[in-house]
Amino acid sequence: MSDLKQQFEQAQADVVSLAERPDNATLLKLYSLYKQATEGDVKGDKPGMFDLVAKKKYEAWSNLQGMSSEDAMKGYIAEVERLLNEE
Repeated sequence: MSDLKQQFEQAQADVVSLAERPDNATLLKLYSLYKQATEGDVKGDKPGMFDLVAKKKYEAWSNLQGMSSEDAMKGYIAEVERLLNEE
């Protein structure tokens, strides 16, 4: 397993153990970076305007279109490290 993959998996474990729940904007950023890292570019139809949460998630992920899986992993790791340093 690559070093980056191990760091990514460790960051996933670390984010669960945060003392405080991150704000919604940070959660959205983590979600979109995770999805881009694990699944690549967004797929499927954009959710309807009445499903606001799903729509925001879709849009956040869509904004990362074209980002490599490796860059998304690095971004996710950096964001989790930032959160850990704030504790």
